[in-house]
Amino acid sequence: MVTPWYKQFWPWFLIALPASVVVGSFVTLGIFSSNSVSLVAEDYYKKGKAINIDLTKINIAKELKLKALVISKQNRIVIEFDKGELQHYPALVTYFTHRTLPNRDFKQVVTADAKGHYQFDLPNEISGPWFIELEPHDKAWLIQGKVTFPSESPTALMN
Repeated sequence: MVTPWYKQFWPWFLIALPASVVVGSFVTLGIFSSNSVSLVAEDYYKKGKAINIDLTKINIAKELKLKALVISKQNRIVIEFDKGELQHYPALVTYFTHRTLPNRDFKQVVTADAKGHYQFDLPNEISGPWFIELEPHDKAWLIQGKVTFPSESPTALMN
């Protein structure tokens, strides 16, 4: 007496292989759709054109002999600014950009004390590599660089 196919092992084994691939594909699709990667900008052409503008701003900062050092002490960020040929210490717009987590990026407007130190407190401590840009309000020049936080020793921002 022959048993029907649905009571045998091999048909179910052969059906289970492609079925597990289909289930795994849907699980992978669900994971990728809920955790999108934002490393590639949608407006890459505009950002590429903006790089050329930034290069002229960097060159202006070099001509003015502007320099900056960044230090972090727990939740406090200190920027030591050398104003070079500027008449006074301008208010700076500082952009902190994380390289892979755009939702952690932030901007801070800071003013200097008499020695050219710009200080502000963060609500939370930051760690890891960050890209920092310093600009005046009129966006005439730009100083930028990479800083790994926490950094008790001064890190120079390069132009």
